[in-house]
Amino acid sequence: MLSNGYILILIWVGVLGALAVMAPEWIYLTEFVNGEKVRRVTPLFAVVAVAPLVIWAGFRGYVGDTGAYIQAFRDMPSTVSGISNYMDSVRKDQGFYFVSALIKCVIGNRNTVYFIIVAGVQCFLLFRIYRKYSTSYAVSFFLFIASTDYISWIFNGMRQFVAVTITVACFPWILEKKYVKAIIGILIASLFHQSALLVLPFVFIVQGKAWNKKTLLFIMAVVIAVVFADRFTDILDNMLAETQYENVVTDWERFQDDGTNILRVLVYSVPAVLSLIGLKYIRKADNPVINICTNMSIAASGLYVVSMFTSGIFIGRLPIYFSVYSYILLPWLVKNVFTKRSAQLINLIMVGAYLVFYYYQMHFSWNML
Repeated sequence: MLSNGYILILIWVGVLGALAVMAPEWIYLTEFVNGEKVRRVTPLFAVVAVAPLVIWAGFRGYVGDTGAYIQAFRDMPSTVSGISNYMDSVRKDQGFYFVSALIKCVIGNRNTVYFIIVAGVQCFLLFRIYRKYSTSYAVSFFLFIASTDYISWIFNGMRQFVAVTITVACFPWILEKKYVKAIIGILIASLFHQSALLVLPFVFIVQGKAWNKKTLLFIMAVVIAVVFADRFTDILDNMLAETQYENVVTDWERFQDDGTNILRVLVYSVPAVLSLIGLKYIRKADNPVINICTNMSIAASGLYVVSMFTSGIFIGRLPIYFSVYSYILLPWLVKNVFTKRSAQLINLIMVGAYLVFYYYQMHFSWNML
């Protein structure tokens, strides 16, 4: 049943892709983004597209950490009066547990409804940004599914992905350099998962042109962290002292964490590599959205490289704050770097390659297909 669902989701993505290619007028409208007149799918089409993902998330089986989330939900109070005492026992990510407890007070002990609500919020925050800023909503949608991010994060890393999507919702403020609003939004996200604080310095690092001096300094820092991996982990261990992650270095050493799989690192680095190849087109367009998405993609690739030499369990969870922007960048690169005929071929290669990765990850890595 579950494996059939994973295939059906891909079929649904195919249906959406076919609709996008046939381009019936009723699924598109014209609007202005950053002062530029663009063609985007309608909000109704975007919602209908996402709805099966939200529903499937509610009826998922015990995938990854789902069992732990179900147990945590059952342990929450059913009345508002009990929340205060409950929160006294919560030691980390209190925003997530407080909101979850409020939800339970409304819906009762129905964890399926709870998962649907959480997935609905996550998908609304994420796909709202894709609808507005991606040159191809269907391709962005496909990449999010085929990269296995949908399974990895909405099914498994649910708490952290709430924080991720809150930071993504801050993207318009980052784009418009409304730093105070962006920082407040990220601080709110950190109440749901403290790792969201990592995004704070990148609010400033990703500003400016793609592949600028700041991103090159970041790449140098990545190289240093990889070359001196042992020293890097010692520094990280000291930095995380007195936080909820104070034992994380000890944990990944105890679990013999060998780092992120090299295939995953390569797949997630494709957008950044392509952006370097097509840098002259990015510079010519000088599109603020693409500039920032490129720099976000570089950040994701850099963190994945570090995680390959350190910890896939901990460090490997951090790039998701940045890799979600690659699904805006990649459709733009294919459309603007290649000729129309070449772009069609590249799209076919991209779809095929991501489907192979999806099957590899689901079948060989996770044994879910």
